[in-house]
Amino acid sequence: MFDTFKNRLEITGTLKTVTALRISAAPSTEPIGSDLPVIKDVLGHPLIPGSSFKGALRSRLESFLRGILGSDRHLVANPAVEAEWSITAKEMKELKKEHTNDAQLTAEILDKTDLVSHLFGSPWVASKFQVRDLTVLPDYWFGQYQERDGVAIDRDTETAADGKLYDFQVVPGGTPFEFKAIVENATEWELGLLMVGLHQFETEQIPLGGGRSRGLGVVKLEIKNMKWFDMTNEQDPTKTDPHKLIEYLKELVGGENISFVDGKELKDNWVQALINRLEQEIIPTAEVEKK
Repeated sequence: MFDTFKNRLEITGTLKTVTALRISAAPSTEPIGSDLPVIKDVLGHPLIPGSSFKGALRSRLESFLRGILGSDRHLVANPAVEAEWSITAKEMKELKKEHTNDAQLTAEILDKTDLVSHLFGSPWVASKFQVRDLTVLPDYWFGQYQERDGVAIDRDTETAADGKLYDFQVVPGGTPFEFKAIVENATEWELGLLMVGLHQFETEQIPLGGGRSRGLGVVKLEIKNMKWFDMTNEQDPTKTDPHKLIEYLKELVGGENISFVDGKELKDNWVQALINRLEQEIIPTAEVEKK
């Protein structure tokens, strides 16, 4: 799957906090520090881990697909529970016994892997989608964190519990972070799945961090560029066109402006490919339910 370079999508943009954001780090050990500080980089600037963004995106896409395809783990897995993986560790051992040829084993794994894991990865399949940690844009950051108070409520008296007052740190609303992501060797329907998920961030539908029930964590993604580099052979899409790849490498090494296609123009095609794939999965699922 990754042994031959076929295509690459580079996405850049800005993720801006609409409301205050709290992605907590370990409790502070400073005498006058916040009880619950936010995660920061080595310079003390706020940071959004790429894993937080990717995890929220994956969770939303899984919830969508469960609504369409049901809870069949072979179509929509639950990465948090091994029994609900598309391929459990026990099943993987059996597959290795049945298929000693590496190419056959890989094909069998991909055939049994759920849809979301094709893009985001699983214990047996590497992720095609890579997100950098989102760092704050330095020109818009002036070191001004906000401190907010919180309190635990005694459920019997419905008043503040004794000794349960605490404070927590948040990143103010309106703070912009740099967004960079890469997808390699993805199929059209996998790119369509990604476009659906990113659109949720573009429309402020996926919050990040803690305190979401109290309005924290609303963010908005603004995609500036989607550069699409496609090296596939037009006659045989399963293969790479060596001439395209050589030209790409020449431009890359030579520091020239690399030729690319605007991925935004292909977005509708990718989403349609996803719809077609989902419809193919719905038909056999519906037939099984009738029986």
